[in-house]
Amino acid sequence: MELYSGHINKLIEELAGLPGIGSKSAQRLAFHLINMPQTRVERLANAILDAKANVRYCKECYTLTDHEICPVCANEKRDHGTIMVVENARDLAAYEKTGKYEGVYHVLHGAISPMLGIGPNDIKLKELMQRLEGDVNEVIIATNSSLEGETTAMYISKLIKPTGIRVTRIASGVPVGGDLEYIDEVTLLRALEGRVEL
Repeated sequence: MELYSGHINKLIEELAGLPGIGSKSAQRLAFHLINMPQTRVERLANAILDAKANVRYCKECYTLTDHEICPVCANEKRDHGTIMVVENARDLAAYEKTGKYEGVYHVLHGAISPMLGIGPNDIKLKELMQRLEGDVNEVIIATNSSLEGETTAMYISKLIKPTGIRVTRIASGVPVGGDLEYIDEVTLLRALEGRVEL
């Protein structure tokens, strides 16, 4: 027996198909949307449609933007000779929130994963290599410290090293507030290797 009518079920089903939304969250969202004023629902629907129609990849770094070139790449005050390579636009946003990085980015839109059938040609590596033909001094590899992220980092490093461009990897280690006894050995080793002078 279906608990709700077809329209409600369809809305819950569509919402549950979004990443990070389980069936209970989808149900809560569906009821919230149904109870919202018509004008707010229309604004939300229009925002989704507008974003889908107008958002595209930046021609330089491949992050998402509604302009030909994103605000970071368009900013002449940024150091265009330093490129940080990240897996996705969310990683770029995380670094931008720190307010400390002054270079530019390159978004791969994934990581190499033979298990999932994702190879070097399935992410934006060719585009990265084309960018390196310009005036680039350093490439900072900021992929995740997962198996896929490490594989991608090693692959990129091997591609870039012969060009003479400096290649660095972000340090990864102990999170703020983390107790050492609960942290795995690989993380502790990375924290040790990435140590800095005090």
